[in-house]
Amino acid sequence: MSPTGTRTRPASGASSQPPARIDPRISARRTEVAREQGRRRFRLAAVALAVLVVLFGIWSLLHTSLFSARSLAVVGDKHETTAQIEAAAGLAGHPPLLDVNTGAAARGIERLPWIRIAWVTVHWPDGVQVLVAEQTPKLVMAGADGRWAELSAHGRVLADVTARPPGLIEVAGPQAPGPPGSTLGAADRLALRVATTLPPSFRAQVTLVTVEAAGWVQLAMTTPILVDIGDASQLQAKYEDVSAMLAGATLHDGDVVDVSVPGAPTVTGG
Repeated sequence: MSPTGTRTRPASGASSQPPARIDPRISARRTEVAREQGRRRFRLAAVALAVLVVLFGIWSLLHTSLFSARSLAVVGDKHETTAQIEAAAGLAGHPPLLDVNTGAAARGIERLPWIRIAWVTVHWPDGVQVLVAEQTPKLVMAGADGRWAELSAHGRVLADVTARPPGLIEVAGPQAPGPPGSTLGAADRLALRVATTLPPSFRAQVTLVTVEAAGWVQLAMTTPILVDIGDASQLQAKYEDVSAMLAGATLHDGDVVDVSVPGAPTVTGG
């Protein structure tokens, strides 16, 4: 009887070949490539950090007093002081030039009573130039306590003075003028409209434009006579009637010329 033994069979699907070995040169190359990629990422991060540090340094330097709005040059101002313009522009605290918003500064200056328009420019390293064009007084209006308000042609109150400015047409309406920098209210707009549209033919003879609460407009002349314009309709036609009456009619002190109906003027003795 022959001896029996147990045979070990290889597992199904198992390879009887030994695992392939990686060439040491390939392994070393892979390792070197991985290290180079790491060094490249490190260099990029270092460069990015350096750029941020430089930018922060520049930003910090530009926010020092060396580059602040320390020098202010104002051109065109006659009634508003440099200090008032500086404060209105937001430059009183000498902010960094980098933070100066020229558009906002100009709008702030234009809120001052006399300023019609303003231009603001920055001049490095520490200068700001302001160029302004001021309003021109065109009208005058009686205020409270015997004071007078000088007005622009658009009804802006420019100044509050004690003596009546000469050479300006006076307007009078239902409302009193506000403080300098304010604008006439809607109730006084009719007087403003008439005063600013008077024709050259007789404008120099008008001393006062009065508007009553009902909207009736009357002119006081240097002659002295009064002219009833009536309401605000057909103003140009009414102005033509006034010019014709002043040029051709025989008028006496105190006469009232009524042109409230265009084309049919009348004269009433004073």
